[in-house]
Amino acid sequence: MPRIATATISARGTALDASAVAGQFAEPLPQIDRAREVAPRDARELSRLFLVRLRELEEGTREYQYARNTLIEMNISLVHFAARRFTARINAGIELDDVIQVGTIGLIKAIDRFDPEREVEFSTLALPCITGEIKRYFRDTTWAVHVPRRLQELRIELAKTQETLTEILGREPNVKEIAEHLELPEEDVIEGLVAANGHHSASLDSATGATERKAARREGRPLSDTVGDDDPAMTLFEDLHTLAPLLRELGERDRRILRMRFAQEMTQAEIGAELGISQMQVSRLLTRILTHLRSGMLTA
Repeated sequence: MPRIATATISARGTALDASAVAGQFAEPLPQIDRAREVAPRDARELSRLFLVRLRELEEGTREYQYARNTLIEMNISLVHFAARRFTARINAGIELDDVIQVGTIGLIKAIDRFDPEREVEFSTLALPCITGEIKRYFRDTTWAVHVPRRLQELRIELAKTQETLTEILGREPNVKEIAEHLELPEEDVIEGLVAANGHHSASLDSATGATERKAARREGRPLSDTVGDDDPAMTLFEDLHTLAPLLRELGERDRRILRMRFAQEMTQAEIGAELGISQMQVSRLLTRILTHLRSGMLTA
């Protein structure tokens, strides 16, 4: 095997046997051209060598920087792999380059934390670090609901202004003071403050109307208890409100038939005997009346 000092590895070359060279710390690391193009299998073998050697090098030296940067370039594919898990959010307006940049920070942290003596694959540590950084990015920079960019930018200005004025005034500023400081109409400030609520969402299980101590003990009233639900009585009220004028438009005999059938709960035979008509005629009359009312309610 050629000496490491003269070895040059390209993306199309064959990776060195990391186990055979890991102990030769007196020799320089192999020079790798186009590290991003190194095949995944070769990258794994070379990463073991570089990670072991990185721990032996003095931080800040040229060789240390070369080893660290090469490790980043060889393993950048892990960042792209992790980013694919967040395709839906990326398609919703988040820039892929921003996600890759954030994921790369996680990769760098994994390189700095990795301990070769633990005898685990580097990817076992790197992927959780990369994914964690990306998740934190989405948590800290995305909004719980869609808010126009104008209001997102205004929220940042409002937060800075509130902090500045609080230090000057010794208290929280009001809307008028914020508006004067930013030279904006009060309506814009109010809109921005309301929009800021969309940056974070609260769990329905979180406590509300309780002290911090009570909230910690989960004794506060859950937010879900304060959220309204569908009220069947409201639907009935709306139906009756719509039905009333339609009933007033019916003839006296039609209203009487309805009253006997649904209020007095008489059978069709009893209604027929009361009106002097057959049960079949009562059935046809009821069908005509109810169809008329149903059509009127649907078009109301």
